[in-house]
Amino acid sequence: MNDTPATAQVIIRPPLGWGLAVLAGLALQWLEPLPFLLLGLPAGWPDLWLGVVVFLLALALAVWAIATMTRAGSNVPTNRPTTTIVESGPYRFTRNPIYLGMFGGQIGLALAFDSLWLLLMLVPFALVIRYGVVAREEAYLERKFGDVYRSYRSRVRRWL
Repeated sequence: MNDTPATAQVIIRPPLGWGLAVLAGLALQWLEPLPFLLLGLPAGWPDLWLGVVVFLLALALAVWAIATMTRAGSNVPTNRPTTTIVESGPYRFTRNPIYLGMFGGQIGLALAFDSLWLLLMLVPFALVIRYGVVAREEAYLERKFGDVYRSYRSRVRRWL
């Protein structure tokens, strides 16, 4: 009998964690506004537009990563088994492009809403993703794919 779990058994679905972090940041901003200043930007460059650009770039990265994984025939949701190690597209540069997209998206929202709260909520979200999701995924992938995953892990950074 095989007692190895069929999934990584992460502690939270990443999109749910991201949504909670964003909602918490927006709620705190509404209750007690905490803006931050961007120093060094050219005069007349609004935080809103910089935030939109950062958000859209982060969204593009996440969409590219999801499309790449789907084309490779693997499952994206963390509650479904991984079927293959994907090494193309953004996975050539980082093992976690979807999570990087989430982090970047939250930074973009923080800039657009001029909210230090949104930026601060990135810290607990990043810790949950790193230790409650990525660590479990890495252990799962090593158990499931062995040397194939270890070889990929040795060539591609976890983040950037």
